[in-house]
Amino acid sequence: MDAFLRDPGTPAFEFRSHPVSRGEVLDRVRRCVAGLRAAGLGPGGGVAVTTAVTPQGFAAQIAAHLLGCRVTGLRPGLTPSQLAHVLSTGVDAVVADDSTTTPALLAAAGTRPVLDVDRDLSAAPADTSPDALTAHGRPDDIGLITLTSGSTGHPKGCAQTYRALSEHWSWQPARWSATTARLAAGYRRYLVFGTLTSAVMLEHLSLCLLDGGTAVIPEPPLTFPEIWRRHRITACLCTVPRLYQILDTLRTEDIDTSSLRVLLVAGSPLPPHRLAEAADRLGPAVHQGYGQTETGMLALLTPEDLAKRPEQVMDSVGRPMPGVDVSVRDPRGRTVRPGTPGEIWVRSAGAMSRYWQDEEETREVVREGWIRTRDLGTLADDGYLRLVGRARDVIFVNAILHYAGAIESALAAHPDVDQAYVVGAPDETTGEAAHAFVVPVAGRTPTADALRAAVRAELGEAAVPATVTVLDAMPVAPSGKPDKRALLALLPGAYGVSGPPGAPVTTTG
Repeated sequence: MDAFLRDPGTPAFEFRSHPVSRGEVLDRVRRCVAGLRAAGLGPGGGVAVTTAVTPQGFAAQIAAHLLGCRVTGLRPGLTPSQLAHVLSTGVDAVVADDSTTTPALLAAAGTRPVLDVDRDLSAAPADTSPDALTAHGRPDDIGLITLTSGSTGHPKGCAQTYRALSEHWSWQPARWSATTARLAAGYRRYLVFGTLTSAVMLEHLSLCLLDGGTAVIPEPPLTFPEIWRRHRITACLCTVPRLYQILDTLRTEDIDTSSLRVLLVAGSPLPPHRLAEAADRLGPAVHQGYGQTETGMLALLTPEDLAKRPEQVMDSVGRPMPGVDVSVRDPRGRTVRPGTPGEIWVRSAGAMSRYWQDEEETREVVREGWIRTRDLGTLADDGYLRLVGRARDVIFVNAILHYAGAIESALAAHPDVDQAYVVGAPDETTGEAAHAFVVPVAGRTPTADALRAAVRAELGEAAVPATVTVLDAMPVAPSGKPDKRALLALLPGAYGVSGPPGAPVTTTG
């Protein structure tokens, strides 16, 4: 709010080609503060927010934070059961709009008021008192709850205190590192889409708005990478599946991407050959980020890293962000030698303090201020962090543990393979079996023997997948990440999974 007060005339948003100044956003915040107060909300109150990506949706969330509320972002795609579960965990009111006020939301809300961001909040008389823009959050109160994907059932709520939000790497320009300042300088026109409840979207929105940039919210639908050219976008977040689609498009279409200064790719592992292609086609805009909902961004691979040491760093996710401590540990929690694989533990002032109303999971993940990421990786003497898989993404074949990520890496290194993912499924003979799914490089057809040989050479016979299936494209979950549940659904024989060693790879759409 201080930054907006200093520069009220500059556009904060460009909403469907119409500029919305910082002063206009302040007015909407004042109105939302008045409306939320009238609904009885204040410090410690629970507010769930679910709106389209709009300036007024942003204003409503900021207003709730100014009042010191506990804000839970309801991400798109929650099932009725998940909605009911989340709203039962201390939510006093819901903020929504016409696009998100569904029968399922109303049923889950029950007797809780559902406030419309336009009719009930933005239309309220503005609170013009100085107190309207004064932050009332108490440092040790929970200020923000960000939901995980919920892929294992009900989503977990990653709870950050107001103290953690205040110390988060992206929200305090006076404390920005040189790395953060360089990143923010590329956010002149930051493309905002999907949802404002995404932890990564919000933390990077702060880089844009606090450094004088404009958040661009285009008219849907968004077509990548054409949207960059049409709106002269300088910064954009990108999942790995979306990057694949962009690169595929640029192979056949000549689209001007020269406005781009920061393309931050995150969400799932990016094979080195695809990172190299992205850097070659999109130039020094390409960054690779690594983080979690629980922690925010933890490491960053920059264009400078790629330019100085391309061969040495292509398989990494960069170096830890300033203020982030990284420790690689064995199963007993002991630090391992540099370069030795282990579980990645992290510590940062802006990380969550616990999972909301989930003591068992909190005890499992939060250890004396450290967060167990449950990702596996190595931290070498050169300071670069490298991922090797998920601690829980494991397959037990004949009682021997195999990491899916390691098998995926071995497959993705084959010159005929563009993308590779591995899932485990019950097997009557071996207990579990690994099943591989690959998308080939355009114009190439990998053979079963060649792909199995690639895994065998890297990891040994025991890690060779029982089946290999070639897909035209990988299924994508609502989170934007590859959907391994959908891959599991392809395993029955009716879907054409390949047979024993020596059989041709089956291709399915």
